[in-house]
Parts: sequence; structure tokens; C-alpha cells
Amino acid sequence: MAPAGRPGAKKWEDVNAAACDLAREVAGKGDALVAGGICQTSIYKYQKDEARIKKLFRQQLEVFAWKNVDFLIAEYFEHVEEAVWAVEVLKESDRPVAVTMCIGPEGDMHDITPGECAVRLVKAGASIVGVNCRFGPDTSLKTMELMKEGLEWAGLKAHLMVQPLGFHAPDCGKEGFVDLPEYPFGLESRVATRWDIQKYAREAYNLGVRYIGGCCGFEPYHIRAIAEELAPERGFLPPASEKHGSWGSGLDMHTKPWIRARARREYWENLLPASGRPFCPSLSKPDF
Repeated sequence: MAPAGRPGAKKWEDVNAAACDLAREVAGKGDALVAGGICQTSIYKYQKDEARIKKLFRQQLEVFAWKNVDFLIAEYFEHVEEAVWAVEVLKESDRPVAVTMCIGPEGDMHDITPGECAVRLVKAGASIVGVNCRFGPDTSLKTMELMKEGLEWAGLKAHLMVQPLGFHAPDCGKEGFVDLPEYPFGLESRVATRWDIQKYAREAYNLGVRYIGGCCGFEPYHIRAIAEELAPERGFLPPASEKHGSWGSGLDMHTKPWIRARARREYWENLLPASGRPFCPSLSKPDF
């Protein structure tokens, strides 16, 4: 059945409208904002038809405008040209636009540098720029540094956003973790610890990023780690932190003295975790 007020609406419109309603319901419980999101199309790679692609973006925008979302996100773009088209369409609304690309330090699939990508996106009208997915925390932060440098060199200002994988993938190629032989069903051995994510959150904040999150591989405890690391800046801890003390402080009640000694930040920040897999290399060779 089509949503009220939209007779004859297509099925995909029903899904997007229902998603907006669910997001608004949840956001209302925590004084949060609601975003409407679009991503790269499947046709850009084969048919760089600007009018056709913009029409697809515009159709999705209509639902988000109807549902009165607070801001708009264009995410997961491999090509800055298509990302610019997305921003241009979303700016037809009166809402702020955030845009993230799934690129690493080498730039987009046409070898356009991260700095130049950021410049083009801000000039197109984006208020927030950054990266999401495809690469792990360390690599994504390197890309953010390059984006920030590009904006500064061009004399432009924008808010910064980063949402990396919850996996370590320093050995992946230009297209990111999709090139790894472990993708998609053998990635568990690469999962970041909560302490890795606290370190990432602090480095992102120090870099000037204020929209800090995660993408594929992130678990609830990872998001909690971000909130806990940035509690001094935010002014409060997340409710889930009531379950445990910071940096393993609950371990001070353990029966083993060497485990009690681990109840400190220095220990966990400097830990080099072992994989426990005797015949596994530390890095893999990407398929491409």
C-alpha cells in the first residue's frame, strides 16, 4: 500500500518512506538528527549519463524532502564526478549536505587525489566531506589528512567526516578490502579491538574531524568506544558504559594479580594482539 498522501507511489518509495519513519522514531528518543542517504549508482561506471543519474538521485530526494529529514548524505562514491552530481542534486533541497567517498590515499578511480576530491565537493555545495568504508581506521585517517590539506591549500572550509571499516586492512589495494582474499566471509581475524577504535577516535578528533563513526565491521562496542574516548569533549558517557569501568578498571577485582595489573590505559593502548593462528601471515596479497 502506498503511503498516505502519495497515491500510486512505487514500492521503493514505500521502503524509503518507512525507513525515514523508523529513523525519526528512534531519533526522537535520543534528541538525534535524521538523515536521508543516497549512494553511487550501478550505471555510472558504464554510462556516464549525467541527466539519467541525476534523475535517479532526484527521485530519492523527493521522498526525503517529503519526510522532512534534517540533513542529507551522499556516501560510498568511487568517482568524484558522480559524487559532485549527487551533491548538486541534494543542494536543490534547503538541507545541509554531507558527502563521503570510499577512497584511500591514492584517490578516486580516475586518480583524482583526495585533496582535489574534497575541493570539488565543497565547491559543489557540500557542508561536510570525508570518507566511508573500504579502508581501515589508519588508512582512512591518512586520506582525511590529505582531504584537509587540499581544502586548506584551496582556502576552503568544511566540516570533516570519517567512517572507516571495523577491520584492519593495510594490505588492501586501491579498491579497498573488497580486493582482499578474506572478503567477505573471512574477515573476523582482522576485527579492530575496542582499544584500536578509542585510539582512532582520538586521532580523528585531533585531526579536526567532528563527525566520527564507523562502517562495515563496526559493532556496538566499537561505537561505545568512540563515545567513551570522547566523553571529556562531549561532557558525558554513553549509558552502556555503566556496564564496565574504563580501560578495564573492573579487572582490579580479578583473582589473578597479573590480570589485575592490566586495569590501566597504558597496557591496552600498547598491546600488540596476537591472532592465535600459527600458519597465517600478518598480511595478505590482494587479488587485484
